[in-house]
Formats: sequence, structure tokens, C-alpha cells
Amino acid sequence: MLNHMGTTTSNLVTRVDSLMEQAKKDLTELVAHRSVFESPQLRAECAASAQWVAAAFGEAGVDCQVRETSDGSLAVIGHRPGAAGAPTVTLYAHHDVQPAGPLDLWHSDPFTLTDRDGRWFGRGAADCKGNVIAHLTALRALHSDLDCGLRVVIEGSEEAGGEGLEDLVRAEPGLFDSDMIIIGDTGNVAAGTPTLTTSLRGVANVRVRVDTLESAVHSGQYGGAAPDALAALIALLATLRDAQGNTTIDGVEANRTWTGAPYAQAQFRSDATILDGVDIIGSGEVADMVWARPAITVIALDAPATDDAVAAVRPVASAVLNLRVPPGEDPAALQQALVAHLHAHVPWNAKITVTAEATGSPFSAATDGPMYAHLMSAMSQAYGAEVVFSGQGGSIPLCSALAQASPRAEIALLGVEEPRCRIHAPNESVDPDEIRRTALSEAAFLLALSAGADS
Repeated sequence: MLNHMGTTTSNLVTRVDSLMEQAKKDLTELVAHRSVFESPQLRAECAASAQWVAAAFGEAGVDCQVRETSDGSLAVIGHRPGAAGAPTVTLYAHHDVQPAGPLDLWHSDPFTLTDRDGRWFGRGAADCKGNVIAHLTALRALHSDLDCGLRVVIEGSEEAGGEGLEDLVRAEPGLFDSDMIIIGDTGNVAAGTPTLTTSLRGVANVRVRVDTLESAVHSGQYGGAAPDALAALIALLATLRDAQGNTTIDGVEANRTWTGAPYAQAQFRSDATILDGVDIIGSGEVADMVWARPAITVIALDAPATDDAVAAVRPVASAVLNLRVPPGEDPAALQQALVAHLHAHVPWNAKITVTAEATGSPFSAATDGPMYAHLMSAMSQAYGAEVVFSGQGGSIPLCSALAQASPRAEIALLGVEEPRCRIHAPNESVDPDEIRRTALSEAAFLLALSAGADS
């Protein structure tokens, strides 16, 4: 099929295939930058990462600037105007990464891209530097065969909350004005299955502290009548789930169902690394529980370490709670419901302090627009399979900010981060074929838009 300026679909496949060695070199260089924004001592590495990204996209034909944002992070912002009347597409990813964590859990240096068992290992190899490279490879494959406008947005603090870029979106919405925004920060339900993420849960965190005594007291002398703050906190946290594991926050609906692609229990057990014999929790289907319903998780607990245990009744205990908010719900309202629930259920008239922390909006994509039709066609050709719709339990609050900044834009979420990537964990990796097919999908999509601009 002839698409544009003499470029055929098979020609495009050949171009992308020929660029995979370059893609590996690119990813090797980018992974080597330890761009952990949460670590102040690594800010120079973050700056080097941003400069690398800006230079690479500049070589691929999109002039980019490195912009410092309100949280001190460095975002790469680029624009290449299109032909008159042509649509504009924004390509998003982020160049910051999670900390590596304990190095003894890695089988190779986390910041040295390592080829092993047909996968490329390294921190950020998938999340999200692999997506940066997929965008870059798509643009390199197109050479000059492109009439549509392009914007490049590569964030520098997504793993730390992304407040800086969100502030930039609100302050300068014109930088993000587009007909289509491709968020390269998700992935396929399985390698080789083309997937568009159409639903993201939002987030609302709270910090809870329980006080019962002025000081720790001897458990033998006072235990049994003295109220234990840690036990009170444990009892309080237990009210947030029922016996099946369903979230039970007063006034919060938790029975919605997911209408997209299912999530097979066996696949979920493998993806989530659930131990043999341990139950999957919740009364709904897996997809309902992880994509359509609120979920509460205790992500931190202040308690004595077992190695430091003493025979004492604890006077104070605290925890951080992470509430995931399904599309259609207001994260601030659910956060306030959680705060009220905690106050209402604390046992023994213990003193309780609840502090509301960060919130992020959920997102639901409209999939019936013309850009989606072009994108789904391109992805189906690239993978040789029909596109499926999936949810994502994680949050990308930037999606809502971009939707407000560019109301006409269709927003699609895709990428290289299939379950075996183990993002945020030791030994993160990427399947290089997922980079190849993501790049091919995007290149074919952009080429189709350019062909439409010519007609």
C-alpha cells in the first residue's frame, strides 16, 4: 500500500527494522543517565538525560528546548509545525526513572543496559526510557515523509508526581495544543497484543496517626488495660476492607464493573507474582477490581522493626494510605470520605490525626474519534492483530491537565510496558520487539495523517 511520498507499508517496516541497532544504542546511552529526580544528588544526571533527549529529537527533525519547571525538574519541549491544514500530534513520555533500590537484587548493573534472554535489562528500560526510544525510532523511520505537525513532550519528574509539567501545561497551554496526544507510558496486556489503555484510576493519599499514651509503658505491667496505639491503628485499618478484600469506605461505591478486555485470573496471578495458594482478593472479576473500583493500600507503616522489639505498649502509630480512584469519581471527594471514615472508626476514643496529601485525577478516554481510527488501524497492521482496550490501575494525572489545555485533542495511551517488564522493581526489562512494534505503529499512524493532509 502506498501511503505518502513513495513510502509503502513494507518500506516502513524495513526502515524500523534497520533502526533497531540504533535504538539499542540510544537506550543504552539514555539508561546510563541515572535520572532519579527524587534524589537531589542526581540532579546533574537528570540534566544530562534531558539534554540527551533534546539533542536526539533535534537530530530526528523536531527542534527541542529544555525547560525548567516549577518543581525544579527539566522537561524537553519540542515543536515542528505541519503543513497548512494538517493535524498536530503530541508525543509524550518521561525521562526520569524510579530509584534502583537494593543493588543486590539486580542481576546486572541497573544503569548499564544488559542484553539477557532476549530482553534488555536496566532501570527505565521500559518505564519510561523505552517509550522515549520508541517515539524517537518512529520519527527516524519517517525521514522527511511527514506533513502533520509534531510536538514532543518528555517530562522530568513523572515518578515524583509530575507537578512541574502540570503547572507548565496550565501556564502555557499553547505548548500542548494538538489534535492527538499519544501518552507513551503504558503498554500491552501481553507482549504482541496491541493495546490501548482507555481508563486510568486517580489517586488520593492520606496520612493517619493514632495516639493513646504519653509514653511507651511496660507491656507486662500495663498491657491488657493500656490502649495500644499500634493495635488501635491495625483495627482501624482493618475497617477499610471486608473479609473478601473489597474496599469498604463509608459512602464510597465499590461495585462497578469493567466493560473492556477481561484480565484472566491466571495471567493476573503471574503478573502480580501472587504466591501459590494465596487468594486473589475482592468479589468482582480481576478487571473490575484493578480498573473500575476504588482500592485502598497501606503503603507505609511506622512500627518498631522486629529486630528492635521491646516489651512495651506503643503510645503512637501512623500509616500512609494510598487510595486509587476510578474514572467518574472526584479524588478530593473520595479523599474526604476516607478522612471521615477514619475519624468515625478509630477504636477506644484514641486521639487521631488525619492529613490529606496528594490527589490526582482519574481519566477515561473517548475512543470514537477519527484519530483513534487511524491509530487503531496502524497498530493492527504493525502487530498483525486486533487492538484491545485495557484499563490501568496506576495514575497519570497529566492526562486530565492535557485534556483541559487542549480540549479538541484525542488522547491515547500506549507503550512498551507489558507485564514482564516488572517496572519499578529490580531487574526491570523491555522486550525489544515491543519497542519495534510501538515505533512501527506510531510511524504508520503519523504517515497516514500526512497522507490525509495531502489529499
